[in-house]
Amino acid sequence: MKKYILAGAFILLHFNTKADDKIIDRFIYKTNYQFQKVKDFQAKMSVRLNVPGLRMPKKTYKVYYKHPNKFKADTKGFGILPNTGIFTSPEDNFDNLKNLKLNNNLSNEEEHCLTITGTLIPDSLKAQFPSEYAKLTFDPLVDVVIDTSRWLIKTVTSRIDTVKLFEITNNYNLYEGKFYLPKESKVEYFIKDARLAGWLKKDVKTLMNTNNLSANSDVIKGSIIVNYSEYKINKNLPDRIFKKRKKD
Repeated sequence: MKKYILAGAFILLHFNTKADDKIIDRFIYKTNYQFQKVKDFQAKMSVRLNVPGLRMPKKTYKVYYKHPNKFKADTKGFGILPNTGIFTSPEDNFDNLKNLKLNNNLSNEEEHCLTITGTLIPDSLKAQFPSEYAKLTFDPLVDVVIDTSRWLIKTVTSRIDTVKLFEITNNYNLYEGKFYLPKESKVEYFIKDARLAGWLKKDVKTLMNTNNLSANSDVIKGSIIVNYSEYKINKNLPDRIFKKRKKD
């Protein structure tokens, strides 16, 4: 009898897992479909930094995007840009995760929201994350909160067990009555590992393309706030905008 009970439990678990996989695939498809309504855009981005021991003025610049993966930023005086996910499709972002599952253990304060949790694939984010991640012996989990009333990614949180590493929160506006795009993105870092704290200080200096920033203490928590404005959407941006200029 015990064998039959165990076999039945295994079959039920198998079917539940398959059902969850289909639901997750459907949610990713719907979120990606919403994202792909925007074929191209240009916008103004303003960046504010709030990191202990670091000072910098607010910076503003223009960015351009064209589906599927063309991106350009007029970043005079900047190094890299904070990655908020606005220029990457939900499908591509979920490709950076494995072992996806619906997470009913995390409560969402807002209605019409659900959470998909996966394990970060470190090699998939080499261009966006510090090499220190690869040296640490853990598998960060990533929680992605989807607003199912509009099919938008609200937050992305990376954590080790219950300890947060960073969190991206996107707030959206509806433009032209049909396009959802962020009006503000907030990237928060919760750094308690000395190696990662050292990376954040270095990364912030790279972001601002300067070595004149002073860091007086170990970074424990910091944030980068990005505001978006003056969107011009689906204007059929020419490919030449995205070509790199040859240096004289």
